[in-house]
Amino acid sequence: MVKLLDMHGNPIDTGRLKASQTAEIRHLHHEYASHPSRGLTPAKLARVMDAAEQGDIRAQHDLFVDMEEKDGHIFAEMSKRKRALLTGSWSIEPPRNPSAREKKTAAALKELMSDVPNLEDVMLDCLDGIGHGFACLEIEWQRLGRDWIPKAIEHRPQSWFMTDRDTRTQIRLRDLSLDGAPLQPFGWIVHVHKAKSGYLSRAGLHRVLAWPYLFKNYSVRDLAEFLEIYGLPLRLGTYPSGSGDDEKDTLLRAVMQIGHDAAGIIPEGMDIDFKEAAKGSHEPYQAMLDWCERTQSKAILGGTLTTQADGKSSTHALGNVHNEVRHDLAVSDTLQLCGTLTRDLVYPLLVLNIGAVEDMRRLPRFVIDLKAPEDIGIYSDALPKLVHVGMPIPVSWVMDKLAIPAPKNDEPVLLPPQPFMAGPPPALESATAVAAASQTGADAFDLFGDALAGDWEKLTDPLIVPIMALAASAADYEDFQRRLPELIGAMRIDALVEALAQGQFAAAIYGRVRDQQDDSDD
Repeated sequence: MVKLLDMHGNPIDTGRLKASQTAEIRHLHHEYASHPSRGLTPAKLARVMDAAEQGDIRAQHDLFVDMEEKDGHIFAEMSKRKRALLTGSWSIEPPRNPSAREKKTAAALKELMSDVPNLEDVMLDCLDGIGHGFACLEIEWQRLGRDWIPKAIEHRPQSWFMTDRDTRTQIRLRDLSLDGAPLQPFGWIVHVHKAKSGYLSRAGLHRVLAWPYLFKNYSVRDLAEFLEIYGLPLRLGTYPSGSGDDEKDTLLRAVMQIGHDAAGIIPEGMDIDFKEAAKGSHEPYQAMLDWCERTQSKAILGGTLTTQADGKSSTHALGNVHNEVRHDLAVSDTLQLCGTLTRDLVYPLLVLNIGAVEDMRRLPRFVIDLKAPEDIGIYSDALPKLVHVGMPIPVSWVMDKLAIPAPKNDEPVLLPPQPFMAGPPPALESATAVAAASQTGADAFDLFGDALAGDWEKLTDPLIVPIMALAASAADYEDFQRRLPELIGAMRIDALVEALAQGQFAAAIYGRVRDQQDDSDD
């Protein structure tokens, strides 16, 4: 029996793959979030972060969950960054210069990956590591026929984990032991996302967002208190000396009731004096709120103009620059995510269903393509002009830029429409133009050659372009030879033959007319 090993050489016990590791750690399933955002102060936030650096990361990650839940701006910006990756198409690519066997293996793995339940949700859950620094998804395997396929892939809260005491980089389950339980091989997708450098507990983006979140909460509270009293006059009650506590309480209730209901009663001898209404402005509070949200947008998306415009410095050009920065972040996130899914999902599928690779450098890779196709209108106008002046442009480069896949095997392809002779044949049309030009004394033979050359390109391009496309898509020379006769058989060359015949006829007529003119001159 072949012994199965993970990427680090650890043996795989297939008998344990069908049950989740956390099923044996019951207390984790009965834990509830501690919500440290309640009553959050600068001192409390500093204590939470210090504890995380010392290995106790539970309170920090409970706080990070609260931040996304309570701050709509953080949630919206993080959602944009995560979901940007879901707009791309994924595939399993063989290693560079692949052999036929490696291509077949990549194709088989792509079929297996298509059976993974809710793969898009798996990717989104992995990207939770952008804010937290890491995300752990537990895999429960099942056997369908001869294939091992994930039955479920569940996201587990970061508060279920701890870091080791020695390196502070290894993620382990909190199983009530001192060092925690190592994660079971092939049982987890562990996405460690480097939003910034540092120990695992400091690598999450939410560490940067925690302070603006705190300051923003203070400003929101102060703004709410200001709006509650803004525009209301100060109500000052006076009571006679010697009044008892009951009379004072009665006056206080009357003062408060007048503020809300504009009506109230007081005993005789007591007065209520209305002072000038409270003054102030909401602008200082709003300025602080705007600063906090701009800082959050810069940290998450690299800019602010993809979220909101300030009406002063924002322009279309600046918005495009900020969007390019956002695209760079998406590419970086994609590279990190693809590495994780290749290691923790593609490789287990390969080992369990096909067999391990001898050289890890030849491992098929999970790839997400985020490239946006170029403007086909610009290219369709520029490429013919560049080709006409002799610039060698590979067909594969054009197809990559425009996101047009190469046809496979005998797949039908679009062909350009054949020219239709709606008027005089091009050659005769050229001869007519030349005859008219000869009356002006111009070199008629040169004019005829130039005019016919222009017509020639219009007739030959529809025949040459399909052949160039076939050469680019053919697997090898033999494949090109095999498919070429079918392509040629489908071409209509009637217009080209007709143009050649008419050109020869026009040239003969022109020669005879020229001879007669020379004889008459003699």
